[in-house]
Amino acid sequence: MRHGRRINHLSRTAAHRKAMLSNMASSLILHKRITTTLPKAKALRKFVEPLLTKAKTDSTHSRRVVFSYLQNKESVTVLFNEVADRIADRPGGYTRILKTGNRLGDNAETCIIELVDYNDVMKKEEKSAKAKTRRGRRGGAKKTGEVQAQATETPAVEAKAEASAAETSEESSEKPEKEADENAKQSGETEKPE
Repeated sequence: MRHGRRINHLSRTAAHRKAMLSNMASSLILHKRITTTLPKAKALRKFVEPLLTKAKTDSTHSRRVVFSYLQNKESVTVLFNEVADRIADRPGGYTRILKTGNRLGDNAETCIIELVDYNDVMKKEEKSAKAKTRRGRRGGAKKTGEVQAQATETPAVEAKAEASAAETSEESSEKPEKEADENAKQSGETEKPE
């Protein structure tokens, strides 16, 4: 039974587990995305997110604390110089786990763990989703969008649009008259002058 088992030991000794998580965290910081198994990714998330929070305050003390966990100068430099700027506004939840199915050899559940602020594809989808939402039932947002689109059109474009609209209205008014004349000729009815 797993009563009170707070951490997943990942079938490793404490030293092995600490070294593995340190290496995985360094790889995640340097490459922004790594592929691993789901239990390792969940353990890595608990290991790396406090380090990312600590990196928001750039001081000698916080650099030394992070280095004691990572043991890699390059990843500490990248974390404090590059990653900390990107995650400065985010109040937590710096990583995302995406499941990728099972591995062929041992059928282990694999996933991708990545830094949220470095996935440009998901960022674009989130921005477009926010733009589409509206609270009311009426189409007020659509109307304002049409008004803005009309305001941005140039006078030359508007003149062309008006000219084409006038031509179509003339053609449509001539068509019923022509059709009525043709129908009268086909039925043999002609108007008799009185």
